[in-house]
Amino acid sequence: MEATAHSRFQRYGTRKVGQVLKEIRGKTVLEAERIIPMMPRICSVMVGKAVRSAAANLVNQAAKNGHQINPEKVFIKECWSTMGPMGNMKRMLPAPQGRSYTFKRKVCHLTVIVSDERVAGKGK
Repeated sequence: MEATAHSRFQRYGTRKVGQVLKEIRGKTVLEAERIIPMMPRICSVMVGKAVRSAAANLVNQAAKNGHQINPEKVFIKECWSTMGPMGNMKRMLPAPQGRSYTFKRKVCHLTVIVSDERVAGKGK
């Protein structure tokens, strides 16, 4: 059984979110919840919320089907981040001689899929 959580339009760079996801991919949700607070990235808070949300979605989905799921047996099957639209967050920066330079804020979309079955070849 699988469950998904999406976190869209977050103000973090895709690459930095990917560094956090690389550390938790294939591990149990409990292991990920221990690792995430120690990560030196501010986006780890957002990743932790998405992982907890996906685990809660799995427990609720199982309860609707009449199953019991042990929280220690919930694994992060897949997780990835993709780039969101950068056109919405255009900002101006003062430049020499009264000009202004535009720069775009980075936005990412995060997807976390958890499962109650361990993925072969991933994690410990």
